[in-house]
Amino acid sequence: MPLEPTQFVDDVMRRWPMTIRAFLNHKMHCVGCPIACFHTVADACREHGVDQAEFLTDLRAIIAQGSAPAARDGSAPVPARWPA
Repeated sequence: MPLEPTQFVDDVMRRWPMTIRAFLNHKMHCVGCPIACFHTVADACREHGVDQAEFLTDLRAIIAQGSAPAARDGSAPVPARWPA
């Protein structure tokens, strides 16, 4: 099942835990929020004033990177938009 803006935030973070960093990077404090199981990704973007298209692009990139094979040195791939 691909990521869709209609999915609940809690479901996204449980299915793809690596996306938690994207929520935090966008100043979305959805991690541990009791509303996360009721808000969709679209709801969260609207509530936090985050551009939905940009956020979905970031989430999908993280998910794609997470399913990619790890680097030879064993480090996990990191999307280019993540701060150092």
